[in-house]
Amino acid sequence: MVITNKMKYNRKYGFPKDKSNSRKDISKQTGIPMSILNEVASRAGGAYVNNPSSVRNTKGVKGGGGAKMSMSAWKAGRIYSFVMKQKGTWGGADKDLAQKVKKMKKK
Repeated sequence: MVITNKMKYNRKYGFPKDKSNSRKDISKQTGIPMSILNEVASRAGGAYVNNPSSVRNTKGVKGGGGAKMSMSAWKAGRIYSFVMKQKGTWGGADKDLAQKVKKMKKK
C-alpha cells in the first residue's frame, strides 16, 4: 500500500488516515495562511490543464490510459504535498510560497 501525503498529514495531526480536510482546517492546523494554500491550489489547477501528461490516472500512473484523476483531487494532493514539505512542491514548484511561509514563521 502506498502511503500518501494525506495519510501522513492525518497521522501527524491525529486524524483517521482517510479523513478529508478542508483548506480552512489545514490552514488552522499548520499555521499556513489560506491565501498561500489557495495559491498552491491555483497553480495545481494550472498544471493540471497545461501539462496533462503529468496527471496520474486513478491507479496512480502518469500519462495515458485509464480514467484521469479529477482536478479537485489533483489540487488536494498538491496542497497535502506542500504542507508536508515534500521536495517537489515545498522545494520545487511552490518554492517561492514556501519561502513566504518560512519568513512568516520567523516573525
